[in-house]
Amino acid sequence: MVEKAIPIVSKVIPIRIDEGKGLSPSIGAQLTTPHGHTKDTRGRTLRDLRISVTDRCNFRCNYCMPKEVFDQNYPYLAHKELLSFEEITRLTSIFATLGVEKIRLTGGEPLLRKNLEVLIEMLAKIKTAAGKPLDLTLTTNGSILRKKASALKAAGLNRLTVSLDGLDDAIFKKMNDVDFPVVDVLDGIKAAQEVGFENIKVNMVVKKGTNDHEIVSMAKHFKGSGIILRFIEFMDVGSSNGWNMEQVLPSKEVIARINEVCPLEPVEANYAGEVAQRWRYVDGSGEIGVISSVTQTFCHECSRARISTDGQMYLCLFANEGFDFKTLLRSGKSDLEIANAVMNTWSIRDDHYSEIRGSHTANLSSGNRKVEMSYIGG
Repeated sequence: MVEKAIPIVSKVIPIRIDEGKGLSPSIGAQLTTPHGHTKDTRGRTLRDLRISVTDRCNFRCNYCMPKEVFDQNYPYLAHKELLSFEEITRLTSIFATLGVEKIRLTGGEPLLRKNLEVLIEMLAKIKTAAGKPLDLTLTTNGSILRKKASALKAAGLNRLTVSLDGLDDAIFKKMNDVDFPVVDVLDGIKAAQEVGFENIKVNMVVKKGTNDHEIVSMAKHFKGSGIILRFIEFMDVGSSNGWNMEQVLPSKEVIARINEVCPLEPVEANYAGEVAQRWRYVDGSGEIGVISSVTQTFCHECSRARISTDGQMYLCLFANEGFDFKTLLRSGKSDLEIANAVMNTWSIRDDHYSEIRGSHTANLSSGNRKVEMSYIGG
């Protein structure tokens, strides 16, 4: 597959977390026909898969890739270490036979992966176990969305989520830490609407004392636009973002602030395992959501796995180790063998980090370094 270069709006600073291969997945001696009924040790089934397509980003958001850690000398994955488009497609097809219905492409910044629309076109042809098209989505910082929106839509991408942490230019530039202006992200969102994307979501990570004063202005801006705004509590992802509980603004306070000026009412979840709690404006002008993984955990119904840029399968956003599926893909194993490896890996899953946050097992002093979000996607 030839991946053509695309222009980027600011210098890409490479990143990686290269600590060697992950754990070896167990295939088992007795192979089982692939099915979507495998449960982990807590009774959770696998339904969602997030795939990181690049370990690079052109932003340096301080809650994800702080410049002090991910500087210009930070080494990045060589091209041969990345999963190819064909490998990603094959792995996605296998996961689809196991009940996965939703695929989210992430990064780093996924639109920096060369010729990404070719991969999307390949993935759009895959069917779920029930014979339906996959729910194919992508999360982006919006920096080059104006240039890529039309190609993404034509390739078969269903939905988009754009990260935007405020409307005040000074605050936004402080958070992305590369002097990138708000207006260009908003223009990217507009471009996505122009080419026909619907149900666009905008995610705002809220850091108390940094951008929480932007909550109401963000709500007012997107109210009535058809775009769903979601507020995410500042999380202790990875080991380098300097997380402090004092910087977490509980989602219930986010709702209270908006409700004071734009009355809200709760809405039922779209599906079991939806991470965002939904609220709609009483006047019918749209909805918002809050993701409260710190103050209101949802580990008990988490149905997602993650594939890193180099083919490691992670069972939790806060995991310490992954399972090396790239080696399986490149060692001649059959689809049936890899499917059994996925089922066996999922069946031993016990991850529930957010429920034990603050205990010794969730403390960096215990020596358990968590994988960086920029390596496996948020």
